[in-house]
Amino acid sequence: MKAKTTHKTPAIVLRTLDYGESDRIVTFYTADFGKIKGIAKGARRSQRRFANTLEPFSCITILFSKKDDASLAFLENSDIIDHYAAIRADLEKTLQASYLVDLTDQFTLEGKANYLLFESIKDFLKLIDEGHASDTLLRFFEMRLLKYSGYEPVLDRCTVCQKPVNELKTCRFNFRDGGINCDHCRNGSFDGLSLSLGTVKSLLLGKDMDLTKIHRLSLSPQTAQESKTLLAGFIRHLLGKELKSAHVLNQIRRLGI
Repeated sequence: MKAKTTHKTPAIVLRTLDYGESDRIVTFYTADFGKIKGIAKGARRSQRRFANTLEPFSCITILFSKKDDASLAFLENSDIIDHYAAIRADLEKTLQASYLVDLTDQFTLEGKANYLLFESIKDFLKLIDEGHASDTLLRFFEMRLLKYSGYEPVLDRCTVCQKPVNELKTCRFNFRDGGINCDHCRNGSFDGLSLSLGTVKSLLLGKDMDLTKIHRLSLSPQTAQESKTLLAGFIRHLLGKELKSAHVLNQIRRLGI
């Protein structure tokens, strides 16, 4: 008989899927076990065991058990830590939070723990909930997510000659190489995305800045647009697709809703 172990851990709800008449399959990013997928029996009917806790981007404590060879954990109970009520009351904030957890889901593997990533998700959700929702905040989350998942773009030096960015006059981002190239190393090629050095330095600054101060950092219109183009393009290059949550966020903004 396969052993079954029980665990308790803080978790962020990434997505849910109704299953059968009363069950729900939930994907979490946890503090101690990374991404896990579990089934909550009777979650759609129970008003006691899972009362309003299994909603996307909720921060909760989960109690679950899992057999060694099982693909799904069995969710036994959950308690709310933070429901982020201010996010749910605002469409723009809801869309930003949905993009944040969707991005996390796409860049993480099941069973691979990363406590720094978990803390980053929780901290950025809190900033959005407290009223600091902005595109600048999303750019800095994207940078940290790419860093923690092993796909950090190389912005501090030319990927070919290793010349530091502070010694460059101009640069282009090469999506294939995942980093910037100086004028000399790109050999006259116009492949990639032209970036101002101000954009590069702003992204490097925001990537590691103390989160208690990060909402004070604003980007110029040029830097904001270049940063969005760079990171959206790089994420699309890595995933091979545009995230649905990003598409919806952009569409709603274009419609002015």
